[in-house]
Amino acid sequence: MPSQAPVLSRGDGALAGRRILILFAHPSLDRSEANRPLAAAAAPLEGVTLVDLYAEYPTFEINVDREQARLLSHEVICFMHPLYWYSTPAILKEWQDLVLEHGFAYGIGAGALNGKLFFNALTAGGPQAAYCAAGYNHFTIRELLHPLEQMARLCGMVYLPPFALFGARTAMDEGRMPGHVADWVRVLVALREDRLDLTAALSRTTLNADLATLLRGA
Repeated sequence: MPSQAPVLSRGDGALAGRRILILFAHPSLDRSEANRPLAAAAAPLEGVTLVDLYAEYPTFEINVDREQARLLSHEVICFMHPLYWYSTPAILKEWQDLVLEHGFAYGIGAGALNGKLFFNALTAGGPQAAYCAAGYNHFTIRELLHPLEQMARLCGMVYLPPFALFGARTAMDEGRMPGHVADWVRVLVALREDRLDLTAALSRTTLNADLATLLRGA
């Protein structure tokens, strides 16, 4: 597969509705068959800012002031990444450790992130059946993301279930990518326009399971 230039920061335009910050982390984007088209579909959307963290911080020297300003200027925060060892790629952990400071994101007197929405958009190599108590991975995808759910809650954010692609390694060959990319765009637009039923979404294992029942309006 031919390589592609890293996806750089996009967006920040003025728009009525929620503004969405996608913090994208994939250390081998040129080899990605799933995350690359998802990033490409999100980047040009109005109201969406997509930041390729590995491209922006190749030495992991994260600009804390810049990242905190990005958080303040958006209402929806998304970690977009492949699932690595049941968690995120390393740069997202570094980002959490440095950017979500005491006194800014949590702690007495903090409240910068209160009320913002947070979710993961992830790709997992294994099939969905592997993510349950009786499956190979023993836990649901949402259970495996409990540390990120607690991160969001500690920061006062509203945690939504992940937008997840299972069996990502075979999704392209099986023809599942176009539909998944289309659903991804539908979720982002619905979040931007406040047309996603947040109350119903809270109890779901993933956002994209029976997505049509979560969407309101055209």
